Amino acid sequence: MFLIAGLGNPGVEYKNTRHNVGFMVVDKLAQVRGIKLSMKNHSARWGQGKIGDESILLAKPMTYMNESGVAVKSLLKDKDVSPDHLIVIYDDLDLEPGRIRVRADGGSGGHRGMRSIIRHIGTEDFIRVRIGIGRPPGRQDPADYVLSPFTRDQEEEINFAIIKAADAVGYIIANGAERAMNEFNRRDDN
Repeated sequence: MFLIAGLGNPGVEYKNTRHNVGFMVVDKLAQVRGIKLSMKNHSARWGQGKIGDESILLAKPMTYMNESGVAVKSLLKDKDVSPDHLIVIYDDLDLEPGRIRVRADGGSGGHRGMRSIIRHIGTEDFIRVRIGIGRPPGRQDPADYVLSPFTRDQEEEINFAIIKAADAVGYIIANGAERAMNEFNRRDDN
């Protein structure tokens, strides 16, 4: 079984913000795969389904970004999912808006949600799908930037990135993270 956790913040005021692209990808996967995110425990909204022959859990931690690890750890433990079957989807300031990157492991990159997950589960060895949101313009505070909505100019490329990230998750499950990195990290595809 795979646990697919999209990071974001709960609440309507955060719904369409840059920091919530992980939630957006989980919502897209749920829609495409016919999975209802109707379970509300483990500090998350989640649902269970399949991608191909693999059982999956789709989850949106409801702990706010900085404590995402609480929900992820609880689901991993209760559902007996190994961290090497964890896929975390989240926003990345260091990637251009709309670009996606798959990684098999690594550090937090300064992302507080990722830092929380690493701290709570005790390993960096899990798969990540990062979605570029770009750097804030001028001297805008990054904290304010990630909590603001995408510009109208960015919406089309972000919507495309959400679909592509959902496709990447399916590809990872079917073919592994290394092959997904070769397939989805190429510059000409994004």
